[in-house]
Amino acid sequence: MLTRRTMLTTTAGTAAAIGLMPPGAASAWAKTPKNMVVMAKQIDDMVSLDPAESYEFTDNEVDANCYSKLIVPDTADPSKLVGDLAQSWDVSPDGLTVTFHLKSDKLFASGKAVTAEDAAYSLQRVIKLNKAPAFVIGQFGFTPDNVDSLITATDAHTLVVKLPALQATSFLLYCLSANVGGIVEKAVAEAHATNGDFGNAWLKTNSAGSGPYSLVSWVASDHIILNINPHFTPAPQMKRVAIRHVADPSAQLLLVQKGDVDIARDLTSDQLKSISGDKALHLISANQAAQMYIAMNEAVPQLAKPEVRQAIKWALGYDAIAQNITPDTWGVSQSFLPKGLPGTLNETPFKKDVTKAKALMAQAGLSGGFSVTMDYISHAPYSDIAQAIQADLAGIGIKLTLVPGEEKQVITKTRARTHQLALLEWFPDYFDPNSNAQGFCYDPDDTDASKVRVPAWRSHFADKTLSADVLAASKETDNAKRMAIYADMQHRFWDIAPFAFVLQKNDVATLRTGVNGLSLGALPDFTSYKGITKS
Repeated sequence: MLTRRTMLTTTAGTAAAIGLMPPGAASAWAKTPKNMVVMAKQIDDMVSLDPAESYEFTDNEVDANCYSKLIVPDTADPSKLVGDLAQSWDVSPDGLTVTFHLKSDKLFASGKAVTAEDAAYSLQRVIKLNKAPAFVIGQFGFTPDNVDSLITATDAHTLVVKLPALQATSFLLYCLSANVGGIVEKAVAEAHATNGDFGNAWLKTNSAGSGPYSLVSWVASDHIILNINPHFTPAPQMKRVAIRHVADPSAQLLLVQKGDVDIARDLTSDQLKSISGDKALHLISANQAAQMYIAMNEAVPQLAKPEVRQAIKWALGYDAIAQNITPDTWGVSQSFLPKGLPGTLNETPFKKDVTKAKALMAQAGLSGGFSVTMDYISHAPYSDIAQAIQADLAGIGIKLTLVPGEEKQVITKTRARTHQLALLEWFPDYFDPNSNAQGFCYDPDDTDASKVRVPAWRSHFADKTLSADVLAASKETDNAKRMAIYADMQHRFWDIAPFAFVLQKNDVATLRTGVNGLSLGALPDFTSYKGITKS
């Protein structure tokens, strides 16, 4: 049984590590200092804090507060980009060269000025290391053999990026704004390099950036400590940020209620509802780009019929699921582009209409229904949502057998194309519509030999028009025309795709009264600690 006594006793080591345990104390927590913020969060997903390797939610969030990028999405309007390290940028008439003019007053945590040489080195090492996120930049044609000649510093404040082939400028810029675009101090990385790894082994657990904070300590599945970068302007009010790994949301709730942490990051819908009248706490939230969807494998004869796929979309009680199962934490979203991403259509064309769904089943010659299985992730809220979907589909004659499994099991099954229906979650790799458009619309080779094994391929969705549109949009240099292509794609997708997008995640943080300024982002690396204040 979870009690405050047992919880505090078992985590005393963490308290001492982050500076909250009074000397000699064994089972009591000190209140958080005025110049320090303490968060309770699930952080057991962390693997590496090197921007060239970081690919998990917590990794990217921490990196966002230790590293600056050339450009970032505008927090007020993520569909627009603003300079971070870059003062301005120019695009050549042929669209093949982007020149960044860096600000002259940006300093690394070491005190050294950020230069274009650091920026060139950082992007070059991403390609040469070729870790998981390298494709975000590498997809433009950069290779270990050509990157040194294509990404160059012409002087201390001028970075030139030459594209091997024409691509949409906005596509390139949004990819450079991804976490993998974090700028590392070259001298520090090279000082810690071993066996030609560009400092990767050291940067897994250390930082060398110019963001508002720098990494002091990371103990896996225990805590993260960040200290202020003394050279960052304007200086954050919080001198230290401590993130405690607290896996159980109930424990997080207890800690924030008692004031032992300032912020809890992972409370459930029921817990959020339970504290709605608590004047000692307040909530902030932001749409995340994570979406929940149903994949329908067209290899299943019944699901190969477009009328059946549309019937499923019209049978679902989207609003009921969001209101009754995931209030506050997930909301209705039906486009393959989530709310907040450039180009998305904030429309919800489907609603529960049993009569229309039954008519579509009859058009498919399946008025008597059929049986099908659905794989789903076996933890909340997926379990309850799967049961709701089961009930909704029963209403139009589809007998749904639920197959629970761990997330890796469900993903492995869909990657092998052996699922029938599957309830899944998707998160874009970068803040550009190409990430999701390619994932759900691009299947130029539906054979088992295909090298592009995205969700569209996994469900045998090989629509030639949409595949061609994905390529056309990625190369369209006129941004208005590019967004128009994505608008047309979303309408076509709604009509024919074997995917029913159901929900979009809402990131919610619970803060003590007097704690303000945490900025949550659509992607983890858009979440910022620098504005946090305490009174």
